[in-house]
Amino acid sequence: MPGKRSDYLSWDQYFMGVAMLSAQRSKDPNTQVGACIVNKEHKILSMGYNGMPVGCDDEDMPWEKCENPLESKYLYVCHAEMNAILNYGGGSLKNAILYVTLFPCNECAKAIIQTGIKEVVYLSDKYAESDSTIASKRMFDMVGVKYRAFEKEEKEIRLKL
Repeated sequence: MPGKRSDYLSWDQYFMGVAMLSAQRSKDPNTQVGACIVNKEHKILSMGYNGMPVGCDDEDMPWEKCENPLESKYLYVCHAEMNAILNYGGGSLKNAILYVTLFPCNECAKAIIQTGIKEVVYLSDKYAESDSTIASKRMFDMVGVKYRAFEKEEKEIRLKL
């Protein structure tokens, strides 16, 4: 009798892959971020990506970085983590794990803490030196939310859609 496959995805690879695939829904021309929330039983609870609020027409909203805050995307875009939290309709997210392609900002960190998510696995921390990320880590450390970098193994998966 043949043995089982040995090249299957780990749980971390699977859930980060879901977050990465979710990021492909983003219409942001510069940064696509995806998130996936799972429970301790390895069940997906919710997903999200960075985009405009429901009902705000993507064609009418600003997508650029701009000096004028009201003409810039930053005051309008909902981050992937926030969308994943708000998309969940099943009750509590206490003790869940969040997989996200970019380390959460301070605003998303507050929501993560408030909902009881206990671990954040991130793909990129490219804004590690920013005040927002430093504040996020400070709050996570204060309340015991674990965070760790996703361990890349350079596994390639191709999807034909």
